[in-house]
Amino acid sequence: MRSLEDLLELQTLDSGIDRLLDRRSHLPALAKFRAVHRRLEKLDADIAAAQATKRELDLAEGKAEGEMKLDEEKVRREEQRLFAGVGLTAKDLGHLRDEVTMLRERISHREDEALALIEQQQAIVASLESLGAERDMVRADKAALEAEIASEWKVMDEEIARLEARKRETVPAIDPDLLALYEELRPIKEGVAAAALTDGTCGGCHLKLSAAEQIAVNRSHPPRCLHCRRILVTR
Repeated sequence: MRSLEDLLELQTLDSGIDRLLDRRSHLPALAKFRAVHRRLEKLDADIAAAQATKRELDLAEGKAEGEMKLDEEKVRREEQRLFAGVGLTAKDLGHLRDEVTMLRERISHREDEALALIEQQQAIVASLESLGAERDMVRADKAALEAEIASEWKVMDEEIARLEARKRETVPAIDPDLLALYEELRPIKEGVAAAALTDGTCGGCHLKLSAAEQIAVNRSHPPRCLHCRRILVTR
C-alpha cells in the first residue's frame, strides 16, 4: 500500500509538472509575441523592398540628370554654331534649328521625368520614415513581451524544479514493476496512469464501480479500474 500511495503522490507531481509545461507553452504573451514577431518580419521585408526601390530611383534620377546635362551642353554648342552661322548653308542652318528644337524638347521631357522621379523618391523616403518609426515601436513591444515571458517562465521553471526534486525523492519508494506499468500507461492515458478510488468512483475516468467491482479491484495486483484500466489507490 505504501508503494501505491507513493505512486499516487508521483502522479500528483507528474500532473503538476504537465500542467506547468502546458501553461508554459500556452502563455497569452506567447501568442502576442508570435504576432509581433511576424509583424516585425513583415516590416523588415517592407523596409528592405522600399530601400531597394529608393536605390533604383536614385540611379534612375542620377541617370536622367546626367543625360539632361549632356543634352544641355549639346544645345549650348549647337546654339553657338547657329548664332555664329559661319560656313553654314541655309540647309545646314535649318537642320541645326531642328536639332536645337529637338534637344530642347528632349530636355523638357527629361526634366519632367526627373521631377517625377524626385516625387517618387520623396514618397519612398516618407514611407521609409513611417515604416522605421513603426518598426521601432514593434521592437519595443517585442522586447517588453520577451521580458514578460521570461519573468513568467522563471516562476514556472522554479516550480517545475521543485516538483522534479520531490519526484526524485518519491520514485525510489515505488516498486519497480509498478513504476514500469505506470510509465507504460501514462502516454496512453492522457498523462494520468494512477488515480484515487474515492467512494467507489475512479478518479481517472470518473465512473462509479459497483461493490462487487470494488472487491475485484482491491483483490487484483496492482488494483486497476475495470473501466479505464488505470492503477487505483483506494481512499
